[in-house]
Amino acid sequence: MSVSVDVRQLVEVVGDAIVVADPQNIITLWNSGAQKMFGFSAEEAVGQPLDIIIPDRLRARHNEGYAKTMETGQTKYGSDLLKVPAAHKDGRAMSIAFTVALLHGDAGEVTGIVAVIRDETARFQEDRQLRKRVTELEAKLAATAS
Repeated sequence: MSVSVDVRQLVEVVGDAIVVADPQNIITLWNSGAQKMFGFSAEEAVGQPLDIIIPDRLRARHNEGYAKTMETGQTKYGSDLLKVPAAHKDGRAMSIAFTVALLHGDAGEVTGIVAVIRDETARFQEDRQLRKRVTELEAKLAATAS
């Protein structure tokens, strides 16, 4: 049994952010999940460089890697889940996890890249607090063992 899927609707209703950028690093698709996650409307984001969600300190490295990926047509990340810092419209730091895939035209040329992104900020902060607590408890235990 074949089921017809409205891809535009699917992209809009999925909870994760879906962002597409062209070979020049310009956002061409920004779904409602991206709007909720990063605070920029589609009207604000589409036509802008991905820099709007990349922290200042990481932009040069990102842009260099992005250009190399577009030039070679290969990404070293494949289907790996990437976890990196990001920036919200209001300036607050975020932690995101995402996968990327290259998009190709009819002639095989790279036409862009798609990222499916999930906000991991709360989980990252919880993990950091747990690691800190474990370190404190280990230090306490070591002090009482001496």
